[in-house]
Amino acid sequence: MSGSGDVYSGDVQVGGPADVRELPGLTISKVAVSEMANNAYLLRCTATGQALLVDAAAEPETLHRLIGSADLRTVVTTHGHWDHHRALPDVVAATGAQTVAHAADAADLPVPVDRTVAHGDTVAVGEQVLEVVHLRGHTPGSIALVWRGEGDAGTHVFTGDSLFPGGVGNTQQDPERFTSLLDDVEQRLFAVLPDGTWVYPGHGKDTTLGAERPHLGEWRERGW
Repeated sequence: MSGSGDVYSGDVQVGGPADVRELPGLTISKVAVSEMANNAYLLRCTATGQALLVDAAAEPETLHRLIGSADLRTVVTTHGHWDHHRALPDVVAATGAQTVAHAADAADLPVPVDRTVAHGDTVAVGEQVLEVVHLRGHTPGSIALVWRGEGDAGTHVFTGDSLFPGGVGNTQQDPERFTSLLDDVEQRLFAVLPDGTWVYPGHGKDTTLGAERPHLGEWRERGW
């Protein structure tokens, strides 16, 4: 059941229901957790029932309800900031799922990282494949995951804290980090993915690349 009726919106509230998107080959369930209103995403391959969790951020009980009967094989942590992995030890202990993160942020996680990934690697969820995109700036090892669905399923990207509606992630007013992040976002997302690409960020509402593309110049000019 979608948290906002029959049509997925991506607008979820802490303590509220998950919003569920049924796509050909993949079901995406989004929930918000914790005082930081972190988004966690369960991706389930409809053919196999195998699942992948993006960011075991907090509230293990909420995440266990989200996972339900799915066969959770993998947890990908988008970056090393504490608010994105507080429930990781509990989820891994309960499910035995493999932990995945970029090598540059792996040491910041509260459990050992079973598999470190780099730009251009892939992560499987059942029969579906996610491409790892390294976006340097919010943290050294921040990653996004791109899923290119078949037919009319479209393209979908889980961006962690690197891209939101209205701008890129926080770089603490560091010009070098900001330029690095915006360069990577422009070159590795906007330059290669279509406007219809749906963006699932680490906090807050979703967006599309098409909605954000006209503002890239404004972001660079303002410096955040």
